[in-house]
Amino acid sequence: MASNALCLFPSPSIFRQSQSAGRFKSTPSWMNPSRRLAVSTDHTPTITDAEALFFQQANHLLRSDATGTGPPRWFSPLHCGPPLNDSPLLLFLPGIDGTGLGLIMHHHKLGKIFEVSCLHIPPKDRTPFTDLVKLIERTIRSEHHRSPDRPIYLVGESLGACLALSVAALNPDIDLVLILANPATSFSRSPLQPILPLLQFMPDSPNLSLPHILSSITGAMVASLEKGVGRLPLSQTVENVCEKLSQDIVAPSISYLSVLADILPRETLLWKLQMINSASSYANSRLHAVKAQTLILSSGRDPLLPSQEEGQRLRHLIAKCDIRTFEDCGHFLFLEDAFDLVTAIKNVGVYRRSKERDFVSDYIPPSPSEVKGIMDKNRWVNIVMSPVMLSTLADGKIVRGFAGIPSEGPVLYVGYHMLLGFEIVPLVTQLLEQNNIHLRGIAHPMMFMKLKEGRLPELSLYDDFRLMGAVPVSGKNFFKLLSTKSHVLLYPGGVREALHRKGEAYKLFWPERSEFVRMAARFGAKIVPFGAVGEDDIGDLLVDYEDQMKIPFLKQSIEELTAEAAKVRATVEGEVGNQAVYLPGILPKFPGRFYYHFGKPIETEGRKQELRDREKAHELYLEVKSEVENCLAYLQKKRETDPYRSLVSRLQYQATHGIASQVPTFDLD
Repeated sequence: MASNALCLFPSPSIFRQSQSAGRFKSTPSWMNPSRRLAVSTDHTPTITDAEALFFQQANHLLRSDATGTGPPRWFSPLHCGPPLNDSPLLLFLPGIDGTGLGLIMHHHKLGKIFEVSCLHIPPKDRTPFTDLVKLIERTIRSEHHRSPDRPIYLVGESLGACLALSVAALNPDIDLVLILANPATSFSRSPLQPILPLLQFMPDSPNLSLPHILSSITGAMVASLEKGVGRLPLSQTVENVCEKLSQDIVAPSISYLSVLADILPRETLLWKLQMINSASSYANSRLHAVKAQTLILSSGRDPLLPSQEEGQRLRHLIAKCDIRTFEDCGHFLFLEDAFDLVTAIKNVGVYRRSKERDFVSDYIPPSPSEVKGIMDKNRWVNIVMSPVMLSTLADGKIVRGFAGIPSEGPVLYVGYHMLLGFEIVPLVTQLLEQNNIHLRGIAHPMMFMKLKEGRLPELSLYDDFRLMGAVPVSGKNFFKLLSTKSHVLLYPGGVREALHRKGEAYKLFWPERSEFVRMAARFGAKIVPFGAVGEDDIGDLLVDYEDQMKIPFLKQSIEELTAEAAKVRATVEGEVGNQAVYLPGILPKFPGRFYYHFGKPIETEGRKQELRDREKAHELYLEVKSEVENCLAYLQKKRETDPYRSLVSRLQYQATHGIASQVPTFDLD
């Protein structure tokens, strides 16, 4: 089979001696010294002020480590466990604070899918950057020796990102996945640079912590600079930098300033900034050697580092690198209430438990909050379109809703692919919201990878589809989905159908021979044929593939786009094999309505032996295709009698009965 879908839419904590759990029951050598800090919470954190929770936990950690001296050590947050079977190891490498508590808002979720350990660097520790790199190297080599077939995740922020990149460059033979938030590899362009030389001339006093330093710089030092040299750009820069620092670091609460003073006293801050300066140079000189799969998380409002620009720079320097930008987040991304690390990992699709990602067994279903987010994001589509969902009961009666849809899998939904895949959003969201059916689509590889950089849409456009469980088209993935009794969405017409030409609306472009029948029969899956119409109610196709191929520069664009996308049906001749990728010219129309008709489910249970015969399988294949065509014809005819087909009539009805009310449609036969 080679079918595919395409959519171009847009609490108090305690610290104690570790009683290691899970894979670390027998403490490995890299956990030395034997004392292992552990963070425990009685319940999932519900504090909305992430910074406050961080400072509370940091205060407990510092009290448990009264000397504040090294060496650096690992600790496991007890609230993380227990994870899934065979979960990979995640090592968190902290930023300038060094506490190792930067993921505190994510411990509970991360602990369900990872073995989590965090690096703690005491405030008075002066371990050089290169020695920290060696410490992490020993850790990953020990873990790799214990579990050679499992990846190791290095999550680092700012300084920690430099550590992760350096370790990856020095260990290309180990399977690492890097997740880097606002890497400090851009430190040479940071507004923190002017502070570094100024700190060296400030008086050494135990009362001078970061807040006091900021106050001194913004006040006395700026005044001194202005007095000596006038209001030059340097004094303005210092003032602006310190104001930003105050907002991004000190702002959470005056009550936590004493904790911040313990974490970053003046001498520690100076040491850390000097370390970041050297770490940035060290990591940058080795970027060419980084072979690890990498995800860059960039904040749009980072006052300390030019994180957005740096993310783009690293993307082009690291061989296997994805980037996601969070426009409204500051420097400390992991402490942002609006940011969810596990969701980001799911969106990008970097979670795996072995050398190769298994799109079925490694898939983590969306959480209730993630589902709600997707529903909220797409609710306007369902409100504006007021999609009509019709299904067919066992006796052949057509009803509104999903009463005719099997609730137990495996179920294979086989249907028509509208222009640009417009039908997918209402289909997936309505099934999930109304029947709690999680539909997993078999999709075009362009939603998961690019063969090269170019003009195809950014992969981030498809994050929600990956979050909802779409898989790249392949017989292996199809097999695994059916074997796990999933509800599977399949479009035999693929890209050719979704990017059809003028006059081809509602025409099927299916291969000559069956691609899915025998596989469905192998697992006794029910086949649900369906049709969807309405694309001609929302836009007119003005410039299609044939038109664009006549224009040289547009023809070149199509060839470039197609070359960027992975090939599907490359060996199939004729129109079905022509899976060219192009962006059609569409003239939007006043929004009409979408209609879906699910035919009577076709049973394959008990027909495994019968359908091994190619001719018998082909007969059933033609039956499914005919049912899809019948569904399309039924909808095209019946919608003509729908009094609420136009947007105006639906809005009038919703104004009277409520915006979320179900708008009536035509009479059902």
